[in-house]
Amino acid sequence: MKPDYTAWRHVFKLDPDKSIDDAALEQVCRSGTDAVVVGGSSGITYDNTAELLARVRAYEVACALELSDAEAAVPGFDLYLLPVVLNTPDGDWITGLHQKALRHYADRLDWERIVPEGYVILNPRSMAARVSGARKPADAGDLRAFALLADRIFRMPIFYVEYSGAWGDMAWVREAKAGLNEARLFYGGGIRTPEQAEEAAAAADTIVVGNLIYENLPLALATVPGKRKRIETRDNEWYR
Repeated sequence: MKPDYTAWRHVFKLDPDKSIDDAALEQVCRSGTDAVVVGGSSGITYDNTAELLARVRAYEVACALELSDAEAAVPGFDLYLLPVVLNTPDGDWITGLHQKALRHYADRLDWERIVPEGYVILNPRSMAARVSGARKPADAGDLRAFALLADRIFRMPIFYVEYSGAWGDMAWVREAKAGLNEARLFYGGGIRTPEQAEEAAAAADTIVVGNLIYENLPLALATVPGKRKRIETRDNEWYR
């Protein structure tokens, strides 16, 4: 059965190009998160994507593929999230690569499971920005205009605000969300504490936690709603 992504509040994002052992993967998949999204900006192949999907499939959690490379379009995911980078002058990341992929793969797609995302990348130092040529919006008003573009013009069901490893400006996120009628706002970037997870969840519809899984798994698990508790690390203590 196709999962209802509109009900997702918390998502863990796993990168096929990064290592995660079986014990850590089990904790992620059994954490109570609403879904696991598989995706990354580089090093994504059919083989490492298929391998990660097979491991996640041992658990009941919903699993989606963020499809940034058509050659890694592995069958068997519950959903396929298709990013369209709105803040780049490079048309390949808006329509070019998508058109080429559809020429070869359209007949194989389950269109009921394809969900387009209007993507705005706000960390110019990130790999995603360097690869796509994304340009950071000048201010919150610019970001809101991109939200309107995704929601009102392109009718995309997801508007994704991606800070890609850096903690974002929640005032900007709230401004973008205020411009949406139908689209759901996903926020990803720099969530490294339960407090930041709460703040981002208050500004966005869905939060995405990725890098923290590989940096500090206990803290990552503590970002799941309803699972927040005292987390001790070498240098810090967080209480939830």
